[in-house]
Amino acid sequence: MTDPAHAVTDHADVRGARLAFQASGAGHPVVLIHAGIADARMWDDQIAAFGARLRVVRYDARGFGRSDAPAGAFAHHEDLIGLMDALGIDRAHLVGVSMGSSTALDAAIAYPDRVSALVLVSARAGGEPSAALREGWAKVDELLEAGDTAAANELELRMWVDGPRRTPDQVDPTVRERVREMNGALLTMDGEGMDEQKLDPPAAGRLGEIRVPTLVVVGDEDVPDVVQSAGPLVQEIPGAKRATIAGAAHLPNMEKPQEFNRLVLGFLTAIG
Repeated sequence: MTDPAHAVTDHADVRGARLAFQASGAGHPVVLIHAGIADARMWDDQIAAFGARLRVVRYDARGFGRSDAPAGAFAHHEDLIGLMDALGIDRAHLVGVSMGSSTALDAAIAYPDRVSALVLVSARAGGEPSAALREGWAKVDELLEAGDTAAANELELRMWVDGPRRTPDQVDPTVRERVREMNGALLTMDGEGMDEQKLDPPAAGRLGEIRVPTLVVVGDEDVPDVVQSAGPLVQEIPGAKRATIAGAAHLPNMEKPQEFNRLVLGFLTAIG
């Protein structure tokens, strides 16, 4: 495992922000895009395995980790392409978790010639979130407005790391604490003035445009919204395949790193 306290080693100027990134290995590029409750450190258990076969890039998205959070309009997929430009990468495999999967999808639709494969982990296919998910988000917002960041962080761990069917003591405590540290930093970040722009029209209605090999990965302990979204993603993205990782919730690469690495590397290296 790499040093979890220092997941990035360099910065690139991308569309008005300095994005922190780490690049290692050699071969076809693969960019790892983190979830919205984490930062680039969530990929610690992938770097050595992926870097043995591929050129691996992981980065902190704008407003996360050690990247800047400047005021103004931005789009995560535009930042991704800007980072690839800065690193001289023409085409890359994209592996994204949750928010990162949305970034990967948007990039594949907006810049189809820049993406060679997609691995969409814990992705939602769009549509209205369930009442349970909306209730969870509202409670997190309520706690943050009350100034109880620690409780808000714990609630997000319960939602996303534990999942709806497990108690905290059923989850690896090391994983929970790693996510607590990453998400805690995000919850105290000052992102005032940041104006995220979404792909228009959105990716949810354009999945049929994707023309690259795609693997949809879901943990069987994730929230129902995500588990149920895997079906439509596989049905609507031409040729997409699905894989389920047992005993993992929203961050299967952290809970089941060996299985995740075997699965994803097998898919990517078979592409050539």
